[in-house]
Amino acid sequence: MNGAFEYRDGLLFCEQVDLTEVAARAGTPCYVYSAGALRRAFGVFEEGLAGLPHLVCFAVKANGNLAVLRLLAEAGAGFDIVSGGELFRVLRAGADPAKIVFSGVGKTREEIEAALQAGIHSFNCESEAELMLLSSLAQHLGKTARAAIRVNPDVDAATHPYISTGLKRHKFGIDIAEAEQLYVRAAELPGLALEGASCHIGSQLLDVAPLIEAAERMGALVERLRARGIALRFLDLGGGLGVPYRKDDPWPDVPRYLAAVRELAERLQVELLLEPGRFIAGPAGTLLSRVLYRKTGGGKEFLIVDASMTELIRPALYEAHHEMLPLRQPGRGRLVADIVGPVCESSDFLAEEREIENLLPGDYLAVMTAGAYGFVMASNYNARPRPCEVLVEGGRWRVVRQRESHEDLVRGEEV
Repeated sequence: MNGAFEYRDGLLFCEQVDLTEVAARAGTPCYVYSAGALRRAFGVFEEGLAGLPHLVCFAVKANGNLAVLRLLAEAGAGFDIVSGGELFRVLRAGADPAKIVFSGVGKTREEIEAALQAGIHSFNCESEAELMLLSSLAQHLGKTARAAIRVNPDVDAATHPYISTGLKRHKFGIDIAEAEQLYVRAAELPGLALEGASCHIGSQLLDVAPLIEAAERMGALVERLRARGIALRFLDLGGGLGVPYRKDDPWPDVPRYLAAVRELAERLQVELLLEPGRFIAGPAGTLLSRVLYRKTGGGKEFLIVDASMTELIRPALYEAHHEMLPLRQPGRGRLVADIVGPVCESSDFLAEEREIENLLPGDYLAVMTAGAYGFVMASNYNARPRPCEVLVEGGRWRVVRQRESHEDLVRGEEV
């Protein structure tokens, strides 16, 4: 859909930049993001909702790089945050506080106070206790906190259980069967402007039917609450739209989804909030790696590369699939191999039993669709410095996060 990555004369390009040049000069492992792909994916939502009161809030948990956040802020994006650290990041990147939505099940007193002082758009509250704390803190600071209750519409997202969030058994939000009574009680709390309703049923949905069903259930809830005198002004339907990690996977029917939620928002006369993350950042990024060794053992072929689960944990954590492309097509045929990293864990793999180009030590490899939940989930396990991040715009590229050094690994520690 974004067309940011393609081969030209046997070399893999990102926009107008030869990725072999980036790998050689910036080093590997290295994350690379396409500015054009980020803008185009964000534009899908802006175009689909044009003329409707709306706010498209990029989910910062998907990719928190300051340059990426600045680029999206300049394009008009709002931001969905889930921590005080993400609030700090988006403000540092130049976000408009009035376009920030604070989600998350375990907000601390300090995080709530910082968001109130910043003047954010609203809080998505996930328990009665949180509503009471928000009320108290807003009163103490002389503020009015605009809030929504996150409701679990009990729709099965049919996705990986670790990223499914909208059923009544999940830790997130309030069961829709209990939501009305909580709205009635919370509407009496001082310091709160309880003006919204929100939901988020899960991530990586390629079928938009569950998202539309959840939206319809939320719309019915808004109407029932209005009948009880609770006038809601905005509806936050979260994120969840997936991307094709496998080359034969379909794209979700985004026009159908946007048409459905647009019709709902127009009928209810509410401001519509959406919180895409993966859909915007995932296909816009790749992780570059270099082959270190080849070995055969137990009847298997192994490609040992310099990227690992510390750079990209999704294959180990979710058994996630990422396509693998050589930066230079070698023309040596193909092989079936496990692509593994240097970390001392058997779970440290990027792909298992994968048919791939016949690569040799020194060859470069691109792990595709890695722009979301890649660097943000990276760790220093095995005392591995986190990789650099690069942003490509047209024919130019620049490092937007320096590679960590060994000194960075011990910063703040004392003997």
